[in-house]
Amino acid sequence: MTAQNASSPPRAAVVVNPAKAVGAELRASLVRLCETQGWAEPLWLETTVEDPGVGQAREALEAGVDVVIAAGGDGTVRCVAEALAGTDTPMGMVPLGTGNLLARNMGVDITDPVSAAYDVLNGTDRTVDVARTTFDGSDGENVFLVMAGVGYDAAIMADTVDALKDRMGWLAYVEAGIRKLPGKPVRATIQVDDKHPVKRRIRSVMAGNCGRIMGGIEIFPEAKIDDGMVDLLILAPRGHFGWLGVAAGIFGRKKNKKESAEYFQGKKIEVTLEQEEEFQLDGDHVGAVKHLSIWVDPGALKVRM
Repeated sequence: MTAQNASSPPRAAVVVNPAKAVGAELRASLVRLCETQGWAEPLWLETTVEDPGVGQAREALEAGVDVVIAAGGDGTVRCVAEALAGTDTPMGMVPLGTGNLLARNMGVDITDPVSAAYDVLNGTDRTVDVARTTFDGSDGENVFLVMAGVGYDAAIMADTVDALKDRMGWLAYVEAGIRKLPGKPVRATIQVDDKHPVKRRIRSVMAGNCGRIMGGIEIFPEAKIDDGMVDLLILAPRGHFGWLGVAAGIFGRKKNKKESAEYFQGKKIEVTLEQEEEFQLDGDHVGAVKHLSIWVDPGALKVRM
């Protein structure tokens, strides 16, 4: 890595998803912002379908920049974080996506990209946890910052219509959720840390590093992004009215009293399914899996707020 000269102005890299139709206007605005704030012209790195952000963030690290700004949706943020986790280089966020879930959870301005960039250039660092996962015995690790899920929630992500996302925002996920509501449960064995395994017929198993999802719903009320723990929610609705039990378990006052929606917390989670189910990481559909491991990497990422 090439360090910045101590006498030269600080420099940011912007890893940007061009699919968000930001164009030259945002680039020009961020160049002007850096100039007015005493920063050098930013390194501008566009993501591609083949490389949605990891390679660009690594290129930024090699250039020795002072902060890497993820300009895009949750997928761009996740890929940039994957490269920066475990380094001393902080990540900033300029939210341009539909969900912007990490930004929402951390109080980043999601309404004005230039304002969000200003906060990055003038902010301080906060250390947060990163959740890591492997699935079906693969050697490669993936990270997530907000939520991973297998089953119903991942099927929603896989089947959300892009045109509706552009037109309706996060409500497009509601439309997909209604379509995917009917379905058969699958037998699953879930182990949290060294506790006795739990066996359920599940529609979904979700692991959270943050609390809020689309629509501001606090689905993991105990989750903190810097507590060194992963929160787990098992959805196992029974019968025709099973989803009412799920709603009561999530939104009711007596959590963990409803087997339709059970909460657990731990440092490592193992999920083994009877058959393959869809899997998602921070809203990105990954594919179908039968076994996955999730564990927390405490304080692995610096976020410039």
